[in-house]
Amino acid sequence: MKIVLLGTSYPYRGGLASFNERLVRQFQDEGFDAEIFTFTVQYPSLLFPGKTQYSTEPAPDNLRITRCVNSVNPFNWIKVGRKLMKSAPDIVIIKFWIPLMAPCFGTIARIAKRNKKTKIVSILDNIVPHEKRWGDKLLAKYFVKSVDAFVAMSKSVKDDLAAFDTVKPRLLMPHPVFDNFGSKIDRKTALSFLKLDENQRYMLFFGIIRDYKGLDLLLQAFSDERFKCLNVKLIVAGEFYNDEECYRKMEQDLNLKDRIIWFDKFIPDSEVRYFFNAADIIVQPYKSATQSGVTQIGYHFERPMLVTDVGGLKEIIPDGKVGYVVKPQADSIAEALLDFFTHDRMKEFEDNLKEEKKKYSWANMTHGIIEVARK
Repeated sequence: MKIVLLGTSYPYRGGLASFNERLVRQFQDEGFDAEIFTFTVQYPSLLFPGKTQYSTEPAPDNLRITRCVNSVNPFNWIKVGRKLMKSAPDIVIIKFWIPLMAPCFGTIARIAKRNKKTKIVSILDNIVPHEKRWGDKLLAKYFVKSVDAFVAMSKSVKDDLAAFDTVKPRLLMPHPVFDNFGSKIDRKTALSFLKLDENQRYMLFFGIIRDYKGLDLLLQAFSDERFKCLNVKLIVAGEFYNDEECYRKMEQDLNLKDRIIWFDKFIPDSEVRYFFNAADIIVQPYKSATQSGVTQIGYHFERPMLVTDVGGLKEIIPDGKVGYVVKPQADSIAEALLDFFTHDRMKEFEDNLKEEKKKYSWANMTHGIIEVARK
């Protein structure tokens, strides 16, 4: 069976590229003829909020990656669509995360499947974005009409899909464990790499910083006076995609100046393991969400997690077993974190994580895609 994944991949950086590359590698390991068509232009520079779209890491080994898709050029969409129509893969997989990509992906998909053989399967990160814009629903509708079957990675996204389509095959398949960031390492090695004090305990906020991810809620929670007695510091590791100054001002106003360690940059794949193995607990205080790759990195490194009761986050974090599910409120976040550190829950949660993460294999994802395509 021949499979083409259409979407973000090297030389682009970030969670989308990591997911797509890992998925195609899984298909290859299972004996499929699998490759990636990625972008020559992903986001126009004016629309990209970060410092760069490109990875500083070496290219992944043994993956066929062709740069051929221009997200803003309709003539290119026709060309790529015809190329896929002619080569006739059994399945084209499109990971959909933002309506901005709907014209590009939707047009390519429509042309590709004119051969009456190719099936279009979309893995949905979101169907309705966290940060809504005018025209989102119209664009999403255009894309959905081009797809033959869907894989939703959380129940909330599967429910959102029903507003656009109720007939086509769909499957709920949680985000697999992100096991492509290296192996687990000991805490001492991780802290040494990051130049952090071994005598401190750490909680980690990881990933691109946007308003919906709730870093402001975590700062408010961490300002609780009881934390001062616990020898705990907060690591914030990620690039700012919205106003950095508002968080710096909060740090000052809440008297957190010496208690937060900022790594205000995009964290390359090769460094991810140091942050997760240095942390006692991973904190995701999101105000809205569907699912999160950060959670599945936490599972890989067997790190306890706190998530908020929004979107699909609670679906994969059993409360009180591998971490906490709390309301997206500063006081609720503070109480759970205080419970974790004062009652030393780490060993208990780690033991449960080892068992719980077995549910989230890449083989489940590939089998799910094949199953829903055949329907």
